[in-house]
Amino acid sequence: MEAQEQQNKSRVVKVDSVESWEFYVNQATNQGCPIVVHFTAAWCMPSVAMNHFFEELASAFPDVLFLTVDVDDVKEVATRMEVKAMPTFLLMREGNVVDKLVGANPEEIRKRIDGFVQSFRVYVA
Repeated sequence: MEAQEQQNKSRVVKVDSVESWEFYVNQATNQGCPIVVHFTAAWCMPSVAMNHFFEELASAFPDVLFLTVDVDDVKEVATRMEVKAMPTFLLMREGNVVDKLVGANPEEIRKRIDGFVQSFRVYVA
């Protein structure tokens, strides 16, 4: 039973402060790890609806760091990253945004992340 609980543990990391944002982005950058960020808000139903899908993506792409940021909890990060609508998804490499997708479009998000991960593997190789 315990092993199953470990397996169900979320791979999506919730950013709850500017400090945790900087820590995770710096850590991923230092390790050469790509980052996908979901900017969300509890009151935004399309954003909330994407949470389960984002969890699935995190499981499908184990070499990527998946972060979620509630814009109401960490306004400074949302402002810094120029997030103006939810949901917004950012794909980041070396601390820089390389792609941005606004809106709840699962097929497009999966396609972009897949392309991003492929390009990252080529980029690193």
